[in-house]
Amino acid sequence: MTDSEEPSLPEEETPTRKPKQRPRIRGAASALGSAAKRAGAFLQPTPREVLIPVPPAEPLPAEQKQRSPFVVGFLGAAGVLVALALAQAILTVQSVLILVVLAMFLALGLNPAVEFFTRRRVPRGFAVTIVTLLALAVIALGLTALVPVMTEQATRLSRNLPGLLQNLAQHPQLREFEERYKIVEKIEGFLGSGDLINNLFGGLLGAGKIVANMVFSLIVTLVLTIYFLASLPAIKDTIYALAPASRRPRARYLADEIFRGVSGYITGMFVIVSVASVCAFIFMNFAGLGSYSLALAFVVALFCFIPLVGSSLAMVSVALVGFAVEPTIGIATIIYFLIYQQFDAYVLYPNVMKRTVKVPGALVVLSAIIGGMLFGVIGAVIAIPTTAAVLLLYREMVRPALDAS
Repeated sequence: MTDSEEPSLPEEETPTRKPKQRPRIRGAASALGSAAKRAGAFLQPTPREVLIPVPPAEPLPAEQKQRSPFVVGFLGAAGVLVALALAQAILTVQSVLILVVLAMFLALGLNPAVEFFTRRRVPRGFAVTIVTLLALAVIALGLTALVPVMTEQATRLSRNLPGLLQNLAQHPQLREFEERYKIVEKIEGFLGSGDLINNLFGGLLGAGKIVANMVFSLIVTLVLTIYFLASLPAIKDTIYALAPASRRPRARYLADEIFRGVSGYITGMFVIVSVASVCAFIFMNFAGLGSYSLALAFVVALFCFIPLVGSSLAMVSVALVGFAVEPTIGIATIIYFLIYQQFDAYVLYPNVMKRTVKVPGALVVLSAIIGGMLFGVIGAVIAIPTTAAVLLLYREMVRPALDAS
């Protein structure tokens, strides 16, 4: 080793520079700051999404299928045929439907008598039986008194008619008229040949059909009246149930008012007819028609049920019998009925009907005429309470709606 060579020291390893570490306090502060930011972000309410309603898309127009003219014409013709068949069916059973309506009206008229017994704790079935037996007893009593009188009067008329015609022919002018046209001879031949029955009823077969139809109508009306009278509360509940639940109290009120009006009218008619027949019975016993008084009183009762013309028909019927007995009795009968008609029109009828049927006089006349033209005597009888029911519906439903609009 030479002196020029210096001894080499071992090379020190170059130390690696470590990153400067931040103070721990600053690092903890930053950690707390970031945690606070995260907590604030968590606690801040998230904005709600606003939902904008989107209108539904319009449906695409469906393709219209064109039907053939043959199919359209066939369906139209089938609808017309069905309508005609229904109309023909209604016309066929028209008489039965009229009897059903009449029986319902009679049941409503007799219902107050049934309720009179039910209020005294009589079962409804037994009360219906009592009222039915009383009504049948009155009808049987009237028919028992009427049939013999009608038979006797018809026999007497056929026996005395030729003599009456001969007496009329004694008048000079009538005798000249008779010699020219031979009227008495023709009438006597017509009555003796039996053509009267053939012309009136279409022969014996036609007369038998008329009697059979009358008996059938009476039996059907009686049976239906008893049935409706016994099941009237159930019928009312069934009618009430046809209305929606929200409108049922209103429907119950209107139905009760209609039933009350119809019942009041029929009951009032029973009262008016009873007064008319009783007064006629008393008059005929004083006037000299005592042997016919019960039968004629029954005739008066039947005719008085017919509105407008019933009293006049009763007057004519009783006056004919009075003239047949004695002319003065016939004249007295006409005077009595004219006076009674004034009492009935201005005193009895208004006081009985003013609380039950509120129908103007003009509508009473029009409804009776229209009902008589459509359905005969039965139509005239049921026309007035039907008009009262229609007027009630107008006052309670139609008029308030018109006033509110």
